[in-house]
Amino acid sequence: MTRRLRTALVGCGKVGATHARALGSLPESDFVAACDATFGRAEAFAATYGVTPFADVAAMLAKARPDAVLLATPHPLHAEAAILAAESGAHVLVEKPLAASLRDSDAMLDAARAAGVTLGVISQRRFYEPVLRMKAAIDAGKIGRPALGVFQMYSWRDPSYYRSDPWRGSWDAEGGVVLVNQSPHQLDLLRWFMGDVEEVGGAWANLNHPEVEVDDTAVATLRFKNGGLGSIITSLSQKPGLYTKVHVHGSNGASVGVETDRGATFIAGVSTIAEPPLNDLWTVPGEEHRLAEFQAEDRARFAGLDAADHYHALQIQDFLRACLEGRPPLVTGEDGRQVVALFTAIYRSQKEGRPIRFPLRAEDGDGRP
Repeated sequence: MTRRLRTALVGCGKVGATHARALGSLPESDFVAACDATFGRAEAFAATYGVTPFADVAAMLAKARPDAVLLATPHPLHAEAAILAAESGAHVLVEKPLAASLRDSDAMLDAARAAGVTLGVISQRRFYEPVLRMKAAIDAGKIGRPALGVFQMYSWRDPSYYRSDPWRGSWDAEGGVVLVNQSPHQLDLLRWFMGDVEEVGGAWANLNHPEVEVDDTAVATLRFKNGGLGSIITSLSQKPGLYTKVHVHGSNGASVGVETDRGATFIAGVSTIAEPPLNDLWTVPGEEHRLAEFQAEDRARFAGLDAADHYHALQIQDFLRACLEGRPPLVTGEDGRQVVALFTAIYRSQKEGRPIRFPLRAEDGDGRP
């Protein structure tokens, strides 16, 4: 019989339902509690999943005694709940991004280390089969050294999206938009494929969303520690949304790529993933003919599942198993910190008018207006 961890969820909003379905169904999880600042919402949510409702994180930790807590609250609220959970002895899995600032990220990591618990961050696109296929090819040396990494997102968000929650679209309540909210998945993939970052130069703008005060578009150039270069163009200003891709070009001339999203990126709890993630580039010597095979395989798989629920559940399962087995999860808190450092470097670069060298210190500020 699979060992189970007592699990709890903080944040009963849109993405919270996706996490709750996983926590309620995975054999590693004994889902016991749900917490939300609005008790009525927690109560209705808890009734759906057969768990105990709470409106206070500390009370939930004391009374429900979870072994692992999943946080699905707005980004600037992650740190306080994560630290409380870690100090209670619970492992913590946090929705992306890990936090809105390096200061909060470091406080969460410090608390987890001090308590001896595991900290992870949601980046479920790492579990996409075409992404894992790319990672395996890069690690096997099939493209030589990863020399050029490119992340492009041309997506869209309309005014109703920003009206859907009171915290969306402001520096204080969300911490940013296209870099902080929509881009962390691909920023994580780019660094996972290319390795650690050495320097970032970037800029951001709000091109066509006057209803909010934050970034809807950003660009950046990167230098990686392995000597490779990188490019980022990420935007919510294309109507309709076009695509989101991460490509890696190798020192032997071969390239591999994935289209993680077609059209506008999906909104958890609002829209579905309508098109399968696919490898859209594959020029590995001797394997060029396999691109059509990969695409057919992934299309067939996609037809039989709810992609949003499926890949979130895969990552949550990996995290719970990591806690049970005493190993790091596939996506660690340190990985999450690297993503926060990446978008922080772009904000700082524009504010300071210069490239930003890594590693970044929280004391140097977040670069936002």
